[in-house]
Formats: sequence, C-alpha cells, structure tokens
Amino acid sequence: MMMSAIYDKIGLGYARKRKPDYRIARAIHDALGDAQSILNVGAGTGSYEPDNRTVTALEPSAEMIGQRPPDAAKAYQGSAEAIPFADNQFDAAMAVLTVHHWSDFKAGLREMRRVAKGPLVILTFDPESHYFWLADYIPEIIALDQPIMPKLEAFERILGPCKVEVVPVPHDCTDGFLGAYWQRPHAYLDPEVRAAISTFAKLDNITNALTKLEQDLASGAWEERYGHLMELKNLDVGYRLVVAQPISKKE
Repeated sequence: MMMSAIYDKIGLGYARKRKPDYRIARAIHDALGDAQSILNVGAGTGSYEPDNRTVTALEPSAEMIGQRPPDAAKAYQGSAEAIPFADNQFDAAMAVLTVHHWSDFKAGLREMRRVAKGPLVILTFDPESHYFWLADYIPEIIALDQPIMPKLEAFERILGPCKVEVVPVPHDCTDGFLGAYWQRPHAYLDPEVRAAISTFAKLDNITNALTKLEQDLASGAWEERYGHLMELKNLDVGYRLVVAQPISKKE
C-alpha cells in the first residue's frame, strides 16, 4: 500500500523522466539468460522489459499502470508479497529498483522464487556502498535508505547463493533515478526531475539544501569539490544487480 501511494503521487510525470538506459537494460537482459517468459515485479511503466520475450507485469499503482505504453506487456495490479500467479509459471522474474518499497522483503523474494523456475534478476541499491556527493547536501537520503534498503547478504539468506554485479551509472544516463545525475548537478534543482524520484517524495522541506547546491554551482564551489567527476564516463554510486539461480533439489 505504501508503494502504491508513493507512486500514485510521483507517477504523474514519471514516464517523461524515467526512460530506460540501454546500457543498464543490456545488463538486465543478459542476466535473464534464455528465459522466454518473464514476470516483472513492481513493473512501473515498463522500463527494462525486454521486447523480444513474453513479459507479464505486476504493479501496485494504478497511476503507473496507466502510463505504460500501448504496446507494453499486459499489466496486472498487485504486490510482490502476494503474486497472483501459479508456481513455476514463468521462466524468470525481474524486479527493478523496487524491493525497498515492499512491505515484506522476505515474502516478496519468496513469491518471486515460487512463480519463477529460472533466474531472479533484481536491480537494487547497496546501502553499504559509498554515497555520492548529493548526500553531502541532503544527508537525509542516507537516513531514509538505511532502514529500507536491504543489505546484499539479505538476498542470499533468503534465496541462497547470488551473483552480484556492479552496475555503473553512465554520465548521460537516460533513466532519472536518484543517482542518475551525478555528473549533471543542475538537474536536482529541477522540480520535474525530483518529482520522478521516490526519495524526494519522502523528504521533508529541503529548500535550504537545494539553495546551497544552487549557490555552490553558481560560485564554483561545487566544481572545486567535485569537478573531477566531469572527466568520468561512468561512476559506481551503489547500484547492484543481484542474480539468483534456482537451487537444484537433490533426488
């Protein structure tokens, strides 16, 4: 219910700013292997759903479902914690930047494992990774993340051995999630950009922080501290791809 409420609020302009980045898409699609039927849990507007396979989408927010393109996969309204499909119905299941919104992380993962007979591919954020410069201006984002972002070892406790891959964020990332604009600091001053990022929907008044960022950009203070980032093509800002294969049962 919390996830649905948040995205019913921020989803109004979500599709304009949250366009899938092809480099991140490639990592997700490669991890899905040769799976042909895929369940996308917390599917939103359909970002990162492969268009050459049979995809079924599950999304709690009616607003987000309404923004899915006409040619997107069929979407059902529902939550990760109670997936309305049969055991082993899909070859694989995916979940992109959604697990931190679930009301019951363990139940959601177990449901994904129940309905998928192949790999589970989950794009998430590692709360133990180094936060990028935005946290220097808005340290509240760390306080928000720590209680809700599952640590990587939590995936293995529930799913068994997992492969974890670093997903570096390109400097020109087209998907406007929180870390996407690490090389474009002016973007965080744009209300439309912030409106498509769930973190900002949870923050209280951050006017002072944004004013400080704006002043530092104008004065050159931001460039003095973080200008070295402008030379990079990609940056690790904590995003990880967790891939869990089914545990084979002994005869």
